[in-house]
Amino acid sequence: MSRRELREQIFKFIFRVEFNGIEEMDEQERLFFDDDELAADEKDIGYISQKSEKILEKLGEIDELINTRAKGWTTQRMGKVDLTILRLAVYEIVFDEDIPTGVAINEAVELAKKFGQEESSSFVNGVLAKFTD
Repeated sequence: MSRRELREQIFKFIFRVEFNGIEEMDEQERLFFDDDELAADEKDIGYISQKSEKILEKLGEIDELINTRAKGWTTQRMGKVDLTILRLAVYEIVFDEDIPTGVAINEAVELAKKFGQEESSSFVNGVLAKFTD
């Protein structure tokens, strides 16, 4: 899988936390990877699983960072798709040294265009711009 495809799968997996408790994510992971439509080899599965786990471990910290920078918004008020995209991007910007900030922002905007509402890409871009200061 390409980096973009891997990122999309990570987004889809961590989106599940909006509907399942953190304690249920091990079971959700099993169900996610049992999906016949997911064409991932062992290396891809390992990458998706490992990065998703790291994001979920830092979820409280990530949400706090989003809340301090998203003026007029809180994570509780954001749409679930936009919030999940922001969580993934903020993790990449703040904690993942392998992903340049510009790439993380660009990829988040592309995810927002694909999965979000009409204004999602602008919203995501605006929030993430606060992380470049």
